[in-house]
Amino acid sequence: MTTAVAAPFRFFSLQVVRTRRLGPSLVRITFAGDDLVAFASHGRDQSLSLFLPHPGQSKPAVPHELGDGWWQGWRELPDDERAVMRSYTLRALRRDTRGHASEIDIDFVLHGVEPDAEVPAGPASRWASRAAAGDRVVLLGPAVEDNRAIRFRPPADTDLVVLWADETALPAASAILESLPAGTRVRAWLEVQHAEDVQDLLVTAEAEITWLVRDDGAPMAVDAVRAARLPATESPYAWIAGESGCVKEMRRHLVRERGIDRRRVTFVGYWRRGLTEEQLREQD
Repeated sequence: MTTAVAAPFRFFSLQVVRTRRLGPSLVRITFAGDDLVAFASHGRDQSLSLFLPHPGQSKPAVPHELGDGWWQGWRELPDDERAVMRSYTLRALRRDTRGHASEIDIDFVLHGVEPDAEVPAGPASRWASRAAAGDRVVLLGPAVEDNRAIRFRPPADTDLVVLWADETALPAASAILESLPAGTRVRAWLEVQHAEDVQDLLVTAEAEITWLVRDDGAPMAVDAVRAARLPATESPYAWIAGESGCVKEMRRHLVRERGIDRRRVTFVGYWRRGLTEEQLREQD
């Protein structure tokens, strides 16, 4: 007798349905496709890998055989042909009348797309700034709802959730906040560049959310958290995500200064200052 085990992740061929600018630094892109019938996720901070085409390509170049050896096959494609791969988090999922996934939203931070930008935009920001209905992508995402690419897992006895995220982790933090049930106590700090990037979130939890707007002279995130008085708590849980150096400093504060058990702090470095995602992957 053999037992079949479902693969936790699979590839999805998708197309852009629509785009919506959320602010100077953010754009939301909605994707759909027949493959989404097999897409499964509880949401929250669900991590995804997105494969994007180079300029002039009608679709991203990925290996023809997308089995266990896909990574090596993708790496062996020529540099100017191989699809651009970037990590993102699921912002929202909508289902059809049968309960199948029909559309997903992914929010993109637009770094350096302005004509006078000091640092030029990377390939993902350039693609997202020009994306239009019908553009094709490939996504590596969940085929089972509970998978290891979801990191937000508060223990059952949690009586206070502490969140910090910069704009790269804002989609995940927003999805987390909107998923928490009424009565959940939350203290959150969300960091963005421009006041116009601040978003209205549909939160039913008992949440106090502070937006840190860098253009308005907001303090450094760890300084803002350090200066705050947290509600009385016996079993806090913290989720912090964003630039790796800031994440490390924030975790040190929460564990050493706040006394939160390090096992109850989930920390994720979404990016590292001065490094591309390719360079970051090579270091891991």
